[in-house]
Amino acid sequence: MAAPAFVEKLQEQIGHEFAAHQQYVAIATYYDALTMPQMAALFYAQALEERDHAMMMVQYLLDADEQVVIPALDAPRMDFADVVSPVELALAQEKRVTEQINELTRVAREASDFASDQFMQWFIKEQVEEVATMSDLLAVVTRSKDDLERIEDWVAREDSGPDSDPMAPPVAGA
Repeated sequence: MAAPAFVEKLQEQIGHEFAAHQQYVAIATYYDALTMPQMAALFYAQALEERDHAMMMVQYLLDADEQVVIPALDAPRMDFADVVSPVELALAQEKRVTEQINELTRVAREASDFASDQFMQWFIKEQVEEVATMSDLLAVVTRSKDDLERIEDWVAREDSGPDSDPMAPPVAGA
């Protein structure tokens, strides 16, 4: 059984992860409309990853015999001034999620909820990667904002394809 304070925070986080999913779909469609298929594909993939994070949290709650609550979501931002602003938004979002994940871990530790603390460790590692990826992408997009083909070429070169992490928590429904 997970600590009640952790369960409440994790239910909130499920909403944050689904909101991140929707925001990344909105960003992907922005780049798709600009005929930037590499950037669109990157953000469509990011959207699926965020959805999977939410579903990992759902599965954890199910495994812990806790109630699953899916919070309502605000609409994602759809309008962007230029090719840089969606990546700025994505980086800010990843930094915010990192703070949320750290807070969840703190709550688990303060409640001596060791299973929940252990569950959060994978997400801590994941957030380091997410922030680094978006930081690098922001540097490239900022530097090349007037050369969309250069951005597309960089994303194509850097894309290592889907990777599977055997240490990742199970995804509900998968």
